Amino acid sequence: MPTILVPQPRQLDAKILLVDNNANGLKARKSVLEEHGYKITSANDGEEGLAKFGSQKFDLVITSRRMARMDGLQLITHLRAAGARVPIILITGYANTLGLNEANTGADVVIQKNENEVTQLVRAVARLLRSAPARKKAATETRVKAKRKAV
Repeated sequence: MPTILVPQPRQLDAKILLVDNNANGLKARKSVLEEHGYKITSANDGEEGLAKFGSQKFDLVITSRRMARMDGLQLITHLRAAGARVPIILITGYANTLGLNEANTGADVVIQKNENEVTQLVRAVARLLRSAPARKKAATETRVKAKRKAV
């Protein structure tokens, strides 16, 4: 009996902020993600990314680590300090060399640039977007509990 594959639900209307100062990397990642149905807004560095994040609503942020003016780690720090609950993916060529991981970067996922990067990126985006509603619910419950304690 043949196996029937049931398509997994995806948030095709998800808006993703993609930040990278490497034009070729930006175009390639944008193209791959758009092929998967995501709506992509791009920024050329962390400062531009932060400005766009402040003026629009995004479901996910993907940033490169190494950029001029404001690098990806600084961007993540600013987003987290501002209370952003959006999932963040950090892409870097030096994750292994520098020992970068989720615990020491503030990112939800750290991806090493290599031959598996595209597959890892697509899977990470899908997984983080699936878990985003649970994250928003938990954040709302935390705020409600804090308000109750204050009263």
